[in-house]
Amino acid sequence: MAAKTDESSPAVSSRKSSTPAPSSGRHQLRPVKFDYADSFACTYIVSVVAASIAELATYPLDLTKTRLQIQGEGAAHSAGKSNMQYRGMVATAFGIAREEGALKLWQGVTPALYRHVVYSGVRICSYDLMRKEFTQNGTQALPVWKSALCGVTAGAVAQWLASPADLVKVQIQMEGRRRLMGEPPRVHSAGHAFRQIVQRGGIKGLWKGSIPNVQRAALVNLGDLTTYDTIKHLIMDRLKMPDCHTVHVLGFRFAPDSWAAIMGHAS
Repeated sequence: MAAKTDESSPAVSSRKSSTPAPSSGRHQLRPVKFDYADSFACTYIVSVVAASIAELATYPLDLTKTRLQIQGEGAAHSAGKSNMQYRGMVATAFGIAREEGALKLWQGVTPALYRHVVYSGVRICSYDLMRKEFTQNGTQALPVWKSALCGVTAGAVAQWLASPADLVKVQIQMEGRRRLMGEPPRVHSAGHAFRQIVQRGGIKGLWKGSIPNVQRAALVNLGDLTTYDTIKHLIMDRLKMPDCHTVHVLGFRFAPDSWAAIMGHAS
């Protein structure tokens, strides 16, 4: 009968110690080859959803601004007769809600959402693609002039593609002017406005007046995307932080949107 091997013998102990013990941890897992959060589809969808939520929340301000601009134009052509019904943003908004109903504050929001399906997704994704082309997969900071070039190009291309939806939105908002003048409406919905524009001016008519809007969008994205990207990489470099959600929040916090507004009004 064979003698039982002594597990405490030096030979057995050396064999046990030479066998590496399995350890737990992320470094033992298979490396991730693809991150869906950085994919084109995910970036596009998230950009559109975020912009649409912001549009729904702020659309009454956009409508009020358009009504005030319409009233100012009407007063300029009224030969000195002031027929302005509202004065100021708050009074205009309350006047629309009181006389037309609260839901009228969102009149024309449907084409505005259609616009973001094109504009917001294209501008973010195109800027990200160009940034990755200029750097090693987007991991390095761009020089300011390259970042500015990417922002201008992304904004101009996105706005040009979204111009038809933008024109339909303005057409619906302009119905407020006809209501103030006591005239019957010309368009009744986004689809009706789209068909009317095509019938009057053909396909080219969908891009009527697009050049000023393209110039404005280019300058807005110059101030928006360029400032955010520059400050984000500055925070990562100075504070030695990785590219994470905290850096994104800090970048949006310290990248002043007023620069984008100033650039937009300058156009």
